[in-house]
Amino acid sequence: MTDSVYTDWRKFEALPLTPILEQALDLFNENGYHGTTVRQIARRVGVTVPALYYHHENKEAVLVTLMDTAVRDLIDRSLAAVADGGDDPVIRFTNFVEAVVLNMTHRARQSALDSELRHVSPQNRRNYATSRKRLELMASDLVRDGVENGVFVAEDIEESVRALLGMGQSIARWYQIDGPLSPDQVAARYTTIALRILGYRPTD
Repeated sequence: MTDSVYTDWRKFEALPLTPILEQALDLFNENGYHGTTVRQIARRVGVTVPALYYHHENKEAVLVTLMDTAVRDLIDRSLAAVADGGDDPVIRFTNFVEAVVLNMTHRARQSALDSELRHVSPQNRRNYATSRKRLELMASDLVRDGVENGVFVAEDIEESVRALLGMGQSIARWYQIDGPLSPDQVAARYTTIALRILGYRPTD
């Protein structure tokens, strides 16, 4: 694993998005990918359509850039969370889950874009899947480490990891930042659930 750019992985600031990407993100969340046109994005930004095409080849390129930016941010944050856990397999794993859940809540708009993946080209889907695979491999390593150290129980590590990541991804479909639960509260609940799935039992 490489070093992360984050020193405080629990702190969320706005992602550095250009005006085009910021307005596209708003429109994709309001109208969906298919319900949004390049002309609408350009109008929101206050530029012409040709000016928008100067920065992005087409609407799909805008979506892919948003998704790539979000997944890279999540990977960096997860790397920092795991490193913060030191040598303790339980803390490393719970930090990872917390980082994922905090991302899904603080970055719910970006995370929700995963549902639009079916609209992009096969090549772009493969590229995005490669990035997401890094998270899956990271999680598998953490669970395997816990199993080998006798703190987790998982007969099928890969299937357990897919279930855990799927559980985390689903948060973006229902979470509202102004709702009754704070990101920290959701993270605490999902971390507890994740540990139960892996059969973790505290010794004290």
